[in-house]
Amino acid sequence: QVQLVESGGDLVQAGGSLRLSCVASGRVLSINNMGWYRQAPGKQRELVASITRVGATSYADSVLGRFTISTDNAKKTVYLQMNSLKAEDTAVYYCNADKILTVRGWQYDCWGQGTQVTVSS
Repeated sequence: QVQLVESGGDLVQAGGSLRLSCVASGRVLSINNMGWYRQAPGKQRELVASITRVGATSYADSVLGRFTISTDNAKKTVYLQMNSLKAEDTAVYYCNADKILTVRGWQYDCWGQGTQVTVSS
């Protein structure tokens, strides 16, 4: 069973930066599209950034120009570099892979456990 494990969440002041990481642990052969989502208290989970297997990226309007998603395929890791953080970026951040090929076959719609990002104003 492949798991996605996020790290890097922290308490940071407004204007600061953080880099989140999400590694796919287990016997992973390849990963399709990946994305970072976030959920603030009382709000629905929203897509923040995504990256396709060939490296095409897209971003929510609220983070465009401040956040950057990238992958290291060799390390089976996706990153989210977050700059110029604002109080409204406070949320639990989750990574997602729409499908992962393992030695036992495909796993679909895989989620990590989440990492807390808190931005103080």
